[in-house]
Formats: sequence, structure tokens, C-alpha cells
Amino acid sequence: MRVLLTGGTGFIGPYVVRALLERGHEVALLVREDYAMGKQMPASLAPLRAQLQLVYADLRNFVLTARALREAQPEAVLHLAAVGATAPFLPIETALRHNLHGSIHLMRACFAQGGSVRKLIMARTPGELSGMNVYAASKAAAWCFAQTFANAYGWPIQGAMIFQAYGAGQPEGALIPAALAAAQRGEDFPMTSGAQEKDWIYVADVAAGLVRGVEMELDAGISFDLGTGQPTPVGHIVARIYALVARGGHPRPGLLPDRPGEAAAQIANAARTAALLGWQPTFSLEEGLRQMISEKGQKPGFYT
Repeated sequence: MRVLLTGGTGFIGPYVVRALLERGHEVALLVREDYAMGKQMPASLAPLRAQLQLVYADLRNFVLTARALREAQPEAVLHLAAVGATAPFLPIETALRHNLHGSIHLMRACFAQGGSVRKLIMARTPGELSGMNVYAASKAAAWCFAQTFANAYGWPIQGAMIFQAYGAGQPEGALIPAALAAAQRGEDFPMTSGAQEKDWIYVADVAAGLVRGVEMELDAGISFDLGTGQPTPVGHIVARIYALVARGGHPRPGLLPDRPGEAAAQIANAARTAALLGWQPTFSLEEGLRQMISEKGQKPGFYT
């Protein structure tokens, strides 16, 4: 199958690219036009460049987005691109232009004028369930339009709600890489209360779940969760990182305020996903953390 990715140069994207290629799919990336003017591909994708088609557009521009879809001629589209995942209280207009208007442009480019696309999977965030910040609200609005298009027009759009993904290559501002960096320096790590329970899923499992979703026949408007179904408090994760690294320093819970509006628990419905996709994660939390620490130390070129 020929698959087009948006957000392919981000954290999760390179893992998805590799998983798609390993499954024998053709891969195209929709990227900004500065990649056509000399900008270097991320180190994680550079070894794969010869196997990838690049098409160029800014999703905020419908005309350019539609042109990129016509050029790529994909059968499936995976929409991973978004702004605000690690800085969720971004300006409202920025969130709307990128996450809402950009998503609507992509949906229209896929289906409003015919073409080759047989399905579009949109990455979602569990923050949508509680409207916990600007980023989550803009993603929820995009999914609301996706459901409208699926219900009113039968457009084959599905959602993939990605829970707390982690792994090598994650932005340094995210919790696990920030805690890991402090632990490796032997420094204390000021943090929130750490009481929030989240569903942590290793990024390679996320990629495998997304590829499975691409390959499955699913109803229009359906959404599935990508998570383990197992809640683990933030404080436990940070403490375990320090124990694995063992270079001194300590987590310091309670020194920072909890984020306003943050849900006390975010847990995937893993049983429903297993029934829909015939898929489940393979990495335990311990295995995922050890893998991340190992990869970050041994293969810096791939993940930076």
C-alpha cells in the first residue's frame, strides 16, 4: 500500500516510517517546502531517504495541500502533524491554524475532490477527553469535524488516540527525556506532585499500532486507543528512571505545581483496541525504559 505521512519528521514519525517499510509499504512524506531548499532530514530518517518520496506543502494552505496529495497519490494517509504536544498552552490562533484548519484542509484534500485515498487516520490525544489545554481543545475540534465528515459524507476517516508515548528521540521538554537527562547528570529533578496516573506506551508499539490501523478495514468515524491499559503514576516513572541510571540525584516531587486542568488519570481502552485491530503492545514499561536508555546511549545519530 502507498501511505502518506504528515508529521513524519517528528518524534513518532520515523518509527512509523520504518515500520511501514518493514511491512512492504511505499512511503511518502508531506513536509514543508524548506526541505526542498536544502534543509536536512532528521538523522533518524537520513538513512531511509532513498526509499521515501517527499511532497511539499504547508497544511495551513489548502491549495498546496491538495497539490501534494495529487502528486503523492496515496491509498492511505496518516496524519501525525500537530503543534503544541510538549507546549500545550500555545496561542489559541496558532493552535487553530495548525491543528484545526490544517486538519480540515487535509481531510478535504483527501476526499472532497475524489482521488486515490481510501482511508485517513488522524492521531489524537487523550487530553481531548477533558479539554485540558489549548492543544487538546484544538485536536478535539479537528476530530469533531472528522466525525461530521465521516457521518455526513461517509469519508473513511478514523482516529488513533495515542496515550503517553515515550522513547528515544522524544523532545527534551517532555517528562521522561527531561528526567532521564537530569538522572544521567546526577542532578535532582524538580517535578509536580507526580500523582497523575498515565498510560505509558513505548513508541515502537505506537508505530506498530498505527501501521495495523492502516492495514485494517475499519468503519468511518471510528476511533481506537493506542495504550497499554495499565495506569502508572508519573512519580513512579521518574523514580524508576533514577534507579535504572544510578548516577546520584533524586526526584523532587511537589516542587512544581500540577498543570491546571490536568486529568488525574488517562487510561486507554486496550481491550477494545485488541478486539478491533487484533493488536496489543509488546513492550512492558520496564522494557521500554531500558530500551530508551540503551538506544539513547548507543545510537545518538539515529535519534537526534
